[in-house]
Amino acid sequence: MAMTELTHSELCLIAEKFLKRHGFGVVFHDRYQATIETGEQPDAIGFKNNVSLLIECKTSRSDFFADKKKKFRVNQNLGMGDWRFYLCSPDVIRVEDLPEGWGLLYAHGNRVRKIHGFPTNAELINNKPFAGNKRAECDFLYGALRRMVIRGYFDDIYIKL
Repeated sequence: MAMTELTHSELCLIAEKFLKRHGFGVVFHDRYQATIETGEQPDAIGFKNNVSLLIECKTSRSDFFADKKKKFRVNQNLGMGDWRFYLCSPDVIRVEDLPEGWGLLYAHGNRVRKIHGFPTNAELINNKPFAGNKRAECDFLYGALRRMVIRGYFDDIYIKL
């Protein structure tokens, strides 16, 4: 019985849940759109103490190869994420296709299998393959917080006395 192909939106939601399960307390998926100078719009990105992890979701090999041409992929210093992974169905990307420093995750239905490069907890902080573009990440997070201010929810972050 053949497995149904996952859509890009489904992969993004799977990536979001995967990041939350791995202790990333602040996670965004592709529905959140922010204006970032580099033009990068992460499919999923998670933040926790001193580390960011980006997941790019790919439904086809042609989309994967097109992604490699984006300016924040060509110049890795412009990209977000101290750790960067592709998430796809098993037949889309192979380990030998990966750019240097990138990891690979396979989606099997709603489950994610770590194929290449996923760090241990100690490695997560100490062996980051990238110095994520912290300006772009701050702009991304600022955009989210600014929306909370505009919509009147920002005061909810304070402890009620």
